Amino acid sequence: MNLTILGGGAWGTALAINASARHATRLWVRDTEQAHRMRTHQRNERYLREVRLPDTLQISTDFDSSVEFARDGLVIIATPMSALSEMLKRLPADPPGVMWLCKGFQEGTGWLGHEVAKAVCPQARVGVLSGPSFAIEVAQGRPTALVAASHDATLCDEAVAALHSENLRIYTSTDPIGVEVGGAVKNVLAIATGIADGMNLGLNARAALVTRGLAEMTRLGMSLGAQPGTFMGLSGLGDLVLTATGDLSRNRKVGLLLAQGLPLQQILRELGHVAEGVYSAAMVLRRAQARGVEMPITEAVVAVLEGRMTPREAVEQLMGREARSEH
Repeated sequence: MNLTILGGGAWGTALAINASARHATRLWVRDTEQAHRMRTHQRNERYLREVRLPDTLQISTDFDSSVEFARDGLVIIATPMSALSEMLKRLPADPPGVMWLCKGFQEGTGWLGHEVAKAVCPQARVGVLSGPSFAIEVAQGRPTALVAASHDATLCDEAVAALHSENLRIYTSTDPIGVEVGGAVKNVLAIATGIADGMNLGLNARAALVTRGLAEMTRLGMSLGAQPGTFMGLSGLGDLVLTATGDLSRNRKVGLLLAQGLPLQQILRELGHVAEGVYSAAMVLRRAQARGVEMPITEAVVAVLEGRMTPREAVEQLMGREARSEH
């Protein structure tokens, strides 16, 4: 099987490293200079300098030939959510099976990935690959479990054939909506948890945020047509726990720095990587409000990100809410 991964960031590179041990794999990189350095130094110095690229991994800047390379295999889009529509539009009229790694709601439309795909390439066989995973650990071959979700069962099977290995376990799901909601909302909740930890509110507060955040995620997902059980799986609870508590989490880092009083724009400059929760938080809240779904933690995060509330004021607002039944 030939496999093409579109996007030379940390996650795309990590998955390409992992896949190239078993299949002919091509990594498409947009930046010509970056691609040259990756070929020359056998490393992605911009995003994953710690891991050497395998000799078998092909690096290309030719989009069309990279997609054609995977004609009888699988194309995986590994760009930020903001570029998903562009990538899908550039695919041929009859593309191979396509899955994406990006997590979030599209800025402006508020669409999830499957909604973007329905508008851009409704005939394509598409799905999402998600789960609790830091790129560096995948690149290093550490044990990781992901879920491939699509309404096309054959596409899920192709993802398993392409990626399942002794260190990367791929589960399948028929609920791409739930998997995408989990992947998007957990980033927002990780910012909230980072704020709480940065304010030294304690482990009790962290546990409360993760638990009540999971409830928010589930409510929104079910309102959009997701299966409730999905949120107790890898792309829901699993990804939330990792992103909210792991020291490698960029979204958690944003929250920690916001708690220190740093301006958001300075945080993003110093971060050097995309923190999807910053860009999708307002879209998450907008979708929730349109569906009449209550998401107080998300609402507080949006207020902090937009400068309408300090972290301490956000905590006071959440703690000041009326008592109610948990369910």
